Order: sequence, then structure tokens, then C-alpha cells
Amino acid sequence: MESYRQGDVLIVRTNGIPETAKILPRDQGRVVLAYGEVTGHAHAILEPECELLAVPDLEDRFLRIMNASGVELVHEEHATVSLPPGDYIVRTQREYTPEAIVRVAD
Repeated sequence: MESYRQGDVLIVRTNGIPETAKILPRDQGRVVLAYGEVTGHAHAILEPECELLAVPDLEDRFLRIMNASGVELVHEEHATVSLPPGDYIVRTQREYTPEAIVRVAD
């Protein structure tokens, strides 16, 4: 399985994107995979020949790269990652804290 990581963003090649996926809008011309919680810096792609898609009720998002030479994923605090053309699942790492667990009933 071909995968790429930039900080807390994991990008995994997939054989296809669900037909129900909808294209998400760009942010100032960029495809933004994730924003930093503290700094506001973005994991972003500047090239026009790619799309970020989402399916309602799914946490994972999808990335489609149509540019034959691929694209670059940039971030102010991480090394640039080169991504070849294709379809990908985009996952963001989550932090586990026991305090976040709420007991509903005994």
C-alpha cells in the first residue's frame, strides 16, 4: 500500500473514490488537507489539477490528483511531499486523551 505522511496527515493510495463524494471548495485557491490547531498553518496543495472530496458521515476525505507530473503538498513546518497522480484517502491523526471519554451510563 503506497502511503505518504506530512506531520499528522496520512495520505494512502486507493483504487477509487466513492461515487457519492462531493468536491470541497478551495481555500484561497489552495486544496487544504488540514489546518494546524495551534498555528493555523495549512497542509496545502497549490496546483490546480487536483480535488479534495468528502462523503457525508465519513471522517476520511479523498484526494484526486489529475496532474500527470503530480503535485506538491506544502506546509510551513514540514518538508514538502511530492504526490504522484491518482486517487487517495486522506486521514488526519487524532490525539487520544482519557479525559475526553465520557461515561454515559453504568
